Amino acid sequence: MSSPINRSFLGAFSIATLALASTALAQSLVKIGVLEDQSGEFAAATLPKVHGIELATEEINKTGGIAGRKIELVVYDTQSDNTRYQEMMRRVLQRDKVDVVFAGFSSASREAYRPIVNQFNGLAFYNNQYEGGVCDANMIVTGAVPEQQFSTLIPWMMEKYGKKVYTIAADYNFGQISAEWVRQIVKENGGEMVGEEFIPLGVSQFSQTIQNIQRVKPDILMTLLVGTAQASYYEQAAAANLKVPMGSSVNVGQGYEHKRFTPPSLANMHVTTNYIEEVDTPESKAFISKWRAKYPNEPYINQEAENSYHAIYLYKQMVERAGSTDREKIRGVIAKGDVCVDAPEGKVCIDPKSQHASHTIYLAQVGADHSITFPKVWNDIKPYWLGDAGCDLTKSDPSAQYTPSNPPPKG
Repeated sequence: MSSPINRSFLGAFSIATLALASTALAQSLVKIGVLEDQSGEFAAATLPKVHGIELATEEINKTGGIAGRKIELVVYDTQSDNTRYQEMMRRVLQRDKVDVVFAGFSSASREAYRPIVNQFNGLAFYNNQYEGGVCDANMIVTGAVPEQQFSTLIPWMMEKYGKKVYTIAADYNFGQISAEWVRQIVKENGGEMVGEEFIPLGVSQFSQTIQNIQRVKPDILMTLLVGTAQASYYEQAAAANLKVPMGSSVNVGQGYEHKRFTPPSLANMHVTTNYIEEVDTPESKAFISKWRAKYPNEPYINQEAENSYHAIYLYKQMVERAGSTDREKIRGVIAKGDVCVDAPEGKVCIDPKSQHASHTIYLAQVGADHSITFPKVWNDIKPYWLGDAGCDLTKSDPSAQYTPSNPPPKG
């Protein structure tokens, strides 16, 4: 039988052990993997994403971290190479043992790594505008989607310019599915598709495409081009004196072509974006001031930079409310439907059914001198399509991507 002294000692030892364990937990790190294209085809648009993550991390660490735990970033350059995304995703989840991964620019890269995240039951943030439709409990999406961008942009442009629409799009899942959304919304609004072309990534010569557009004389040209090579289209079209009003969900907001190219290459471009640095609000100005203090040589603060910045704050809130970095506990917090942050664009909330973000949507119009004006702003546009179509991650997890022609199964 233990003596009173021994029992007292054991009790004190247990209390001390618990205290040490609690202290160790508070002092342990929250590890965030960052897989982004810091070189290669997409680097111009994705370097600001890394910087947004770094800026938010620095701010959070200065104020005590996430629930008392400092953030450690584990950063890899995926070099615009989908094979590297697969290799690096395995590395960060298996070897580096990160708690969450912020990853990917192109939809092709996301679809390359998504099965690996599912295989290892990880959690990934995709902080990019994209073609929509991913219903996957392992993914949280902070970028804008077609029902936020096209459902606002296309009716506005058709009313202003006319109903004949021509689309040129990058020839992979982003461009193909985005073009499907364009066709559907044009039809719903009484318009006519007069042409559609899909351009392979890496193509930089557009003389035949420009001739095709000139021949059919559309009222509106939807340009869903991606990457450095395809951006060559704009200067070539301007040189050919092609002046069809343009609409896009990606240009300007991602690759800041209005800054990179000589006016008037981007004149009469219209883009629906949840953020660009020209947004003239007190919140945006404060964000830009902080950004420029840390990155004075940044060419442009694009929508993906802002998405990545506020995504760190969304994750912080999720972990602190869950009391854990455990994926299922975080999903339980998301399911409550009130995970929101005040971002530079405005209030952003995560939809519990699809795990996508609501956004303020700004219609950015490019002038002949490449200045930006905002003729229209839509507040609190929710990512409604997936949930309405049948995706509900609070009830089931199909880990699938859907499109308007292939929606989630009902029931």
